[in-house]
Amino acid sequence: ISDRLFFSWLLMKTLTFSPPTVRIVHSGQACNVEEERYSERVYTIREGETLELQCLVTGHPRPQIRWTKTAGGASDRQGDSALLNETLRIESIDRHQGGRYYCKADNGLASPAIRSIRVDVYYLDDPVITVHQSVGEAKEHFYFERTVFLRCVANSNPPVLYTWRRGRSLLTQGSDSGVEIYEPFFTQGETKILKLKNLRPQDYADYTCISSIRNVCGIVDKSALFSLNNRTAPPSIKLLLDDPLVVNPGETVTLVCVASGGDPPPTLAWARAGEEELPKRSVINGGTLTVPAITIDDGGAYSCVASNNVGNPAKKSTTILVRGLRKGRFWITPDPYHNDDNIQIGREVKISCQVEATPPEELQFSWLKNGRPLRSSERMVITHTDTDVSPGTTNLDIIDLKFTDFGTYTCVASLRNGGIPEVSIDVNISSTTVPPELTVPRGRSHLIAQEGDTVDLQCLVSGKPKPIILWSRAEESGAAAAAPAASMPDGLAQTESYDGVLRISNVTREMSGTYRCQTSQYNGFNVKPREALIQLVVQFPPTVEPVYTEVRQALGRAFSLTCRLLRAHPARLLRYEWKLGSRLLTVGEFSDQKDDTSYLVRALNREGYGEYTCDITNDAGAGRCTFLVTGKAYAPEFYHDTFSALWQNRPRVYGFKLQWTQMEPGAVDRILAYRLGIRQMGQSRWWEQEIPMEGNIQKGELLTYNLTELVKPESYLIRLTPITRYGEGDATERIITYSGVSSFQCGFEDEALCLFSQDKSDEFDWTRHSAATRDTKYTPKHRTELRPHRLQTSRPRLEGDKARLISPTFNMNSRGSSPSSSSSSSFTYCFAFFYHMYGKHTGALNVFLRQKGPSPSDTSVWTLTGNQGDRWRQAKVDIHPTTAFQMVLEGVRGSGIEGDIAIDDVTIEEGDCKDPPPNNLRSLAPPTSPHIWQLCITLSLAVIGQRR
Repeated sequence: ISDRLFFSWLLMKTLTFSPPTVRIVHSGQACNVEEERYSERVYTIREGETLELQCLVTGHPRPQIRWTKTAGGASDRQGDSALLNETLRIESIDRHQGGRYYCKADNGLASPAIRSIRVDVYYLDDPVITVHQSVGEAKEHFYFERTVFLRCVANSNPPVLYTWRRGRSLLTQGSDSGVEIYEPFFTQGETKILKLKNLRPQDYADYTCISSIRNVCGIVDKSALFSLNNRTAPPSIKLLLDDPLVVNPGETVTLVCVASGGDPPPTLAWARAGEEELPKRSVINGGTLTVPAITIDDGGAYSCVASNNVGNPAKKSTTILVRGLRKGRFWITPDPYHNDDNIQIGREVKISCQVEATPPEELQFSWLKNGRPLRSSERMVITHTDTDVSPGTTNLDIIDLKFTDFGTYTCVASLRNGGIPEVSIDVNISSTTVPPELTVPRGRSHLIAQEGDTVDLQCLVSGKPKPIILWSRAEESGAAAAAPAASMPDGLAQTESYDGVLRISNVTREMSGTYRCQTSQYNGFNVKPREALIQLVVQFPPTVEPVYTEVRQALGRAFSLTCRLLRAHPARLLRYEWKLGSRLLTVGEFSDQKDDTSYLVRALNREGYGEYTCDITNDAGAGRCTFLVTGKAYAPEFYHDTFSALWQNRPRVYGFKLQWTQMEPGAVDRILAYRLGIRQMGQSRWWEQEIPMEGNIQKGELLTYNLTELVKPESYLIRLTPITRYGEGDATERIITYSGVSSFQCGFEDEALCLFSQDKSDEFDWTRHSAATRDTKYTPKHRTELRPHRLQTSRPRLEGDKARLISPTFNMNSRGSSPSSSSSSSFTYCFAFFYHMYGKHTGALNVFLRQKGPSPSDTSVWTLTGNQGDRWRQAKVDIHPTTAFQMVLEGVRGSGIEGDIAIDDVTIEEGDCKDPPPNNLRSLAPPTSPHIWQLCITLSLAVIGQRR
């Protein structure tokens, strides 16, 4: 900050709340941006470039910005990854990121403003040529007098244009009677087919397909070459291995695939069935696939695919069977011919044993009794399922059970060729072998736990052998029939337990409900499952709202605080307790009909500020509402839509018009002052000053404070803090950045006219008025036009009288501009404005460049005379200042009373003018911004009389 930092204060009584507006501009590497059907903007970009879109918003309070995307016709919103930022930047964009991008701005006033732009990503892939014979004519080789199709395909955007060459000769439709070129309708121009009819010797040649998208976005053409000869043939392959291939776990497996035919030589690739990935340890070398230390999970079908773009790919598959035994189970079936669950002497008993084997045909079973081999007999009948059935099962039927049959029976499963450990299952048959019974310990069928506890659900199982216990959630009574059963705490539908105990850690309220335990039908008796139910009730503290909120109140006011109960278990005998800090205010109990409690403050005093708490309690704990009652003022909200907020009137300093509104000024005591802090970026020292306030601030009232003596080209951090008799309120900050004249815009929407000034040496002044007050027949109204309509002097105007409007001083932005070609010390800016010159006596409109110096001079840069019709036009002109400068707009009265001149939307931007109008003017729609004001000079004596 300079040694002299001056502040000036201006209070404006304008209400400035305004709904959001939004527009999208681009600053990335676009190939083209164009309008389609007057409503759709299309942004074209090359794949791999950087997309950068900026969402420019207006509105007060400052709108929040959100970017979303919809691609194609289906929603592809980025949801969680949506950008809450003004700039959307995608580096190295790919084709899948094209689509429509939406910028949404919302500040809570009216409806959100939404604008969209369609991003079209251009790309061109390498073309691929494939060769086919006509249907029914496919042979091992491409013989003479056969029809051959060469098909060229390239993925692209926009659609590709194909060209065929044979050798160096261009092939076109009709250039060779033996050649046809066409694009099949069903491919919509994505392919180009070259048809060679009745193959001739000269057709054996090199064919080149050139794909082009006409160099859009600088994407060059691409080509593919195919050599057609009398050896050209589709691929054929063979596998040098057994099918299926049976291996032991841990072995290294090598699959070999070789090409047995095809020209050009085909490429070979391995894949698993069902798009499953190859084992991570696998190594591929040409057509050889090696899988070291193979596991059971690596078993399955593997396919070798050969392709050379001729005909169809060749494919052959093999199956790897990894030998192994798993999932051994058993069950005991009491006499199947009698309805009895118990084993009885004199009746039949059946023992079943089941094992999954790979390969299933190698599975073999044997039985032992008390460790000795057991063979099938009339009373001990051993049977096996067919080897084609998996899993394999063996049964031992004991006919007419005798006391001597009691003992331990062992089922042994093995693979015929060995190499794999056997699986043995012992089953004890005795007088104590009884079917299971399932009970719940006394007092444990209805459990009450509190949220966060660890709880054990237990079912006691008796019998021999003891089966595995299966736990699941039981459907609640009254639940919809189609509603799926709730899952177990581990997310599964069923959980196994070997000791009958289900342990649930950190139990939650969602785990409340009925749990079912039941015996499994394997590893035990093959009888109707036994089951029992346990009811689990999870108690939890009350859930309340608001958990925390800040209440801002002025002294002397009455207000109430309300704490609402959302849910609790148990929901009866609820108590509440209100406190201010540690001081107890009131206590009570909830009635069955009430779900909230309130505390009333009749007149707030200073001791009433602080933290109020309301605790609602039940047997499981308490839920707390917290209210921080404070007299702090809300934060001010900076106004970002100020026209020409930055100005410069001396070479080394600049000024800034700081504007803001106060959020909810009536919520607390009157704001007495604002503390303004300012710090130069990169420095640590703060300058502070209080801005006193007189009277009450209204909601939406725009407050203005002019900062001067800011040093060019530094940026500053501004902090604004409201002050009431309670003390300091919430502060808000913004950064002011010096930008030279890289961008200046004025729509004459405020009384300060963007710091334009009237020339005191001319004959009369420009005036500012709204369209609603304009009624001359020479200047018709328009929905976006703004019409000033009277002079500021009552004396009659004479021909040649002038009115001059002078812009603020602009400092040249040496960091952003580049010298023009005409002068190494000058810079180029584009000065643009809209004008309306209508009436047969319309005079002249002149524009001058005024450069600062010992003897300032005005240089004419644009002039226009006479009636230009009843429409708005835009003028653009390049200017080349060499020092600080101003622009002068001069209106000159014509020869009669019928004619006036209006101007609007004055802009200055760095660089040459883009698409300047022919001869510096063009017929356009009126100014695009929905201004309510324009600046006008009316050169009509008749109008003067009307407005005196």
